[in-house]
Amino acid sequence: MSEAPNNTIQKSHDFIGLAHAVISAEVEAIQALSERLDDEFSKACEVILACKGRVIVSGMGKSGHISNKIAATLASTGTPAFFVHPGEALHGDLGMITGEDVVIAISNSGNTDEVITLAGLVKRLGAKVIGMSGDQQSALAKISDHHLNISVEKEACPMGLAPTSSTTVTLVLGDALAVALLEARGFTAEDFARSHPGGRLGKRLLVHVRDIMHSDEATPTCLPNTSLNDAILEMTGKKLGATLVINSDNTLFGIFTDGDLRRSFEEGIDLKNITIGEITHKGCISTRASELAVNVVNLMQDKQITVLPVVDDNNKVEGIVHMHDLLKAGIV
Repeated sequence: MSEAPNNTIQKSHDFIGLAHAVISAEVEAIQALSERLDDEFSKACEVILACKGRVIVSGMGKSGHISNKIAATLASTGTPAFFVHPGEALHGDLGMITGEDVVIAISNSGNTDEVITLAGLVKRLGAKVIGMSGDQQSALAKISDHHLNISVEKEACPMGLAPTSSTTVTLVLGDALAVALLEARGFTAEDFARSHPGGRLGKRLLVHVRDIMHSDEATPTCLPNTSLNDAILEMTGKKLGATLVINSDNTLFGIFTDGDLRRSFEEGIDLKNITIGEITHKGCISTRASELAVNVVNLMQDKQITVLPVVDDNNKVEGIVHMHDLLKAGIV
């Protein structure tokens, strides 16, 4: 039996055009937000800066998802914060909030029952409430100590139903709060790294040379009068492709690498009757144990080297660091 012909007409959609329309609508909403920022924003920042407890961010539905992200951004930029679901707060989680906290309550309409109830309860505890809604005459606006206007002229959704422009504006305002507070606290890149110790950024800003270098017996070393043969044994035994040549007082004389060995062969040097000190690369670059590992990566890449001596302020050898160590540490 033959199949019936498919007479369905496939409608062509201008996906790119639709995307441009959404983006334009949201950009316009953000621009409007920027233009209406007023002293309430500054007061909200001051309240949060003076907070002796934590910042609790709360919202229902899509506002809840945005609240969660705002709390995470605040927490990672120096403002201790967490998300509390307003529904759960009314069934036990209210105990997570104290009178020393600041609550950022978010509701696009400003009349979400759970959010309004939560705002009223935490005010009785003595906590400050910063409301974020799209209606300055809403119940949330009236109960809040400070109110931030997140209204939008229209949603990017063509039906005007799905929260789109409104959630974007709320998220942007949350970012603005976080960054303004970050600047006010003098929050640094190192501070940021401490709250992200497991990420690549944290490693780049927290790991120092001392944390990854080879030291003590793991450091390949020999004196300048060491025979080339013995120096090669030391170099190959420690498996770092180099040996540090040190003076009797442990100060750095120079470095000899497997690359130097190859060049010595090519130049026809009498390798049997020469000491390592005679062919060592003197005046080599070195680093300190206290140096950030990421700076050593940049130095090695710039100088096109793979191994670096580690010395103290008196040029005494403390260890050696190899590019492989930096790779293993996740710095590169």
